Parts: sequence; C-alpha cells; structure tokens
Amino acid sequence: MTLEADFASPDYYRNPAAAMSRLRAAGPVVQVRFPLVGVVWTPTTQALADRILKDTETFAIRNEKGSVAGLKWWMPGIVRTLANHMLSMDDPDHRRLRDIVDEAFRRRAVLEMEPRIRAIADDLAGKLFAQGSPADLVGRYARELPLWVICELLGLPLADRPKFIAWAGGFTRLTGPLGIFVAIPNVVAMKRYIARHLETVRLQGGDGLIAEIVRIEKDGGQISPDEIVSMVFLLLFAGHETTTHLISGSVFELLKNPGLRDWLEQDWSRVDLAVEEFLRFLTPVQFTKPRYIRRDVELGGVQLKKGEKVMVMLAAADMDPQANPDPERLELQRKPNRHIAFGTGIHFCLGHQLARIEGKCALKSLFQRWPKLMLAVDESEITWRKRPGIRAIDRLPVASGARQGMR
Repeated sequence: MTLEADFASPDYYRNPAAAMSRLRAAGPVVQVRFPLVGVVWTPTTQALADRILKDTETFAIRNEKGSVAGLKWWMPGIVRTLANHMLSMDDPDHRRLRDIVDEAFRRRAVLEMEPRIRAIADDLAGKLFAQGSPADLVGRYARELPLWVICELLGLPLADRPKFIAWAGGFTRLTGPLGIFVAIPNVVAMKRYIARHLETVRLQGGDGLIAEIVRIEKDGGQISPDEIVSMVFLLLFAGHETTTHLISGSVFELLKNPGLRDWLEQDWSRVDLAVEEFLRFLTPVQFTKPRYIRRDVELGGVQLKKGEKVMVMLAAADMDPQANPDPERLELQRKPNRHIAFGTGIHFCLGHQLARIEGKCALKSLFQRWPKLMLAVDESEITWRKRPGIRAIDRLPVASGARQGMR
C-alpha cells in the first residue's frame, strides 16, 4: 500500500517528528508518493538508511542504461545538463569528479577559513538592522553568510551576490512540473553566467576553486566543459542553500526556547554540540536523491524488486529512537549524536566541515551582537517554503530587543 503523505505541508514542517512516528508505525520500509519522483520505497530506521546509502551495488543513482533516478523524460535539456554532476553519478565517475574538488573541502583547509568566516558573520550581524527593524533574518543574514563564503571559496565576484540570491530563491520554490518550467529563465541565466565566468578565467586566470578546476582542465584532467559548468552550479547552490536553512532554523529554535539559548550563551564552547543537534533535529535536507534498485532484494522484511526506486528520508533516520533516544526533543547537550544529516557512503556531503563552521560562527556572531534578539511575530506566523525535501523557513522577522537609538 502506498502511503499518501504531504512532505511540504505546514503541519509537517511545524512538527515533522509526528509524521515520522506515523511512518515508522507503518513499518521499517514503506512506500510513499513523492512529488516529481513518483512512488518510492523509503526506510524509516537509521540502520536501513545507512545500509542503502552504503550499498552502491544494489542501490544506484543510475540504472544499467545510465538513466538518472528522478530525472524525467519531459524535463528540459538544460535541467538535465546541469543535473549531470557528481551527486547524480555512481563510481567511478563520481570519484573522478569529487577528487578534483575534494582538497578544498578537507578539514584542514576549512579550519583555516574559520577566522574569515567569523569576520564575515560579525560584519553581517552588525548590519542586520541597517535597513530598519524588524529584519528578515533569512534574507539579511542566514542566506548572506554562506553565499558570501562560497563566493569567496569559488572565486566569484561578491558584487554578483544579488543575482545568485534571486536565482536561488526561484530554485528553492520548485514544487512540481510547472515550477520547473517557470524557473527555466533563471536556469538559463545561471548557466550563461557560469560559462562566461569560466571563459574569463581560462583567458585571464583568477583565484579560488574555479581557477583551480580550470587549471586541472588545462592540464588534461578528466573533466569536460559541461561537467565544469554543472559542478560550479552544484557547488554554488549546494554550498550555500542548505546552510542557509540550518542557520535560520537554529535561530528560530533558540528564539522559541529561551532556556536553551541561555545554556548556549553561558559558554560558547558548547556551540559545536549545539550545531550537531540542530543538524539532527532540523535535517535541512530531508531526503537524499532517489536510487534505482538494481537487483531483487529483501530490506526490513519487505521484498523490493529490480527497477523500483528507493529514496532515503534522512529526517526519518535522524528521528529514529533506536539511534537517538527521545528524538522529538531538541537536546543541545545530546552526546553521542548519531545523525546522518550529511548522508553517508560515497555521497557523504563534501561540505560538511564548512557547514558546521558556518553554523557555529553564525550563532556566535548573531547572539553576541544582539543578545536580546527576539521574534518580531508570533511563532505561529512563521511559515516554510512548500518545497518537499528541503526544510526552509520562508521569512524569519526578528527585532533587536533594544530600544531605538541603543543599537
């Protein structure tokens, strides 16, 4: 029986734990209908999610014909081209492309960026109410910080950030076939922008990760021009979009829970623990990409057939009581914290270290600059974007909590 669940409804985003509990009650592996993707199997336990993501022989992004699970025949060619990146590939092509950019995201390289990230966060926090109060924390802070960081990392002009913000806003609202076609002008503009920038770097040189990728291309590296465009597209949006929602979601939870906020502000060395729990509790990326089942297999007592699709619900895995006791509780001191918010296996998130540091710096800079920060509306008025698979607060109006003239 296929379960009908609306993974983009206000009720779901306001209390995802309740939806996970209902799914889990239906069994360890259930069939659900997901927008655009269609009917898929999804595990409701972390152990089975882990098994699927690590068994790339049985559960693959592409089938034997090379078709990508989740891409439809009717999707415009430009969408299919830009989707041809490492997240839509199995090994060895996945490893070929990931190796090109892996070094820039290693722990040591990212840790060296922390002082710069903190400086950016301090600057943005200081300007939060520059255009008046209340301010939308999503647009004025949570999106700006990771976008600024990824632009610097890639070597893209910071002056072009307004373009990226406008494009990203359109992509985040993709909810169905119509949304994809409406977004095509943005997609075309983005592809042209990246292609022009790459050509400039090829002719004139440049700084950042894009310049390094172009150097590898010139040295005969195994990456095609289309793959470079697709990779830059992926790094730009995957490199900031989900971190935006980690930051805004974390701030929202702290503003709702003064006791947790007080505990964190008493000792900022606790922020690493807190960020891990926000990752688990929020799980900004709710689902992985769908995968083809390449052979008949038994999973959680259910017989799955070759050719069917499975899609891991990371949010359900992170709410599994067998992995994390009392998962519906936001417990910033949780240790150990067995979340898989970044996935696992060969597609484990390339930018996990960067996202953690950005989350930590964002919270410290914001609450140290605005210790009396508060919601400017009742929490019941906060809404999420109606895009299944991404838990994204639409707007988060906040006030400084200080009297006018005392900022």
